[in-house]
Amino acid sequence: MKRAGFTTRWLPILLLLPQLIIIAVFFYWPAAHAVQSSFYLQDPFGFGSTFVGLDNYKDLAGNSEYLRIAKFTVVFSILVTFFSLALALLLAVKADKVLRGAKTYRTLLMWVYAVAPPVAGFIGVLMFNQSWGPLTELARSIGWDFKLGVNFNDTAFAMVLVSVWKQVPVNFIFFLSGLQSIPKSVREAALIDNGSAAGRFWDVTFPLLAPTGFFLLIINITYSLFDTFGIVDTLVKGEPGNNPMTLVYKVYVDGFRGNDLGGSSAQSVVLMVLVLALTVFQFRLIERRIHYT
Repeated sequence: MKRAGFTTRWLPILLLLPQLIIIAVFFYWPAAHAVQSSFYLQDPFGFGSTFVGLDNYKDLAGNSEYLRIAKFTVVFSILVTFFSLALALLLAVKADKVLRGAKTYRTLLMWVYAVAPPVAGFIGVLMFNQSWGPLTELARSIGWDFKLGVNFNDTAFAMVLVSVWKQVPVNFIFFLSGLQSIPKSVREAALIDNGSAAGRFWDVTFPLLAPTGFFLLIINITYSLFDTFGIVDTLVKGEPGNNPMTLVYKVYVDGFRGNDLGGSSAQSVVLMVLVLALTVFQFRLIERRIHYT
């Protein structure tokens, strides 16, 4: 088969140039500026800055509130990632078996994907309204006095629930596509070899979904760390106080409300390094167990 090629070296570079410019302007330049700002004590009104070296990082290491928020972020990310993937996989398996009304069923599961995170957070505020929210009324019926924005655990529960609800449709689309790409001959052979539906799923279907699952694992961890900002901001009603918050939201609170630009820059650098280390760990260790067909 004849391979397509470029007649000149500069054509592929020119084709990639717009994307490279976007990456440089919206990622590399802000990242470099954040690293530089993390070594300075910035004047909140922009009149000057003082070089303080690693003091901003030392303050983070000794800040008990920052460590508490970091622990909550880890727990929050694990819960959101696990339940988003588990529920989406369960729904995809069921949707793959639906025959009558399959398109309607799948559409109803996927429509939430079009909802923006702040809108999802606003819907969560409505559902957990203290006076007439349906989920609040449901909690009261079982003796749970749910108080969004007042009780730490209640607010954390709402953050996890809304974040999972927002992310499930994305995972569902990919899992369903992965299930439908499994050859029919493989399914028929598995049906002959193993009469148990659960056995066939764990021995045949789940390993074949491993590449899709690995991709979604990275996407969901990134989502729980960064893309839930709008949900958190809406649910805490702009008044974090003692309410739970993630590391990304704390960068916003300290930088834009506390005017601690140097400290918030240091937080963003730490978060960027952690995400980079996590990504390298996933690709170097976890991907070795993934077999692509």
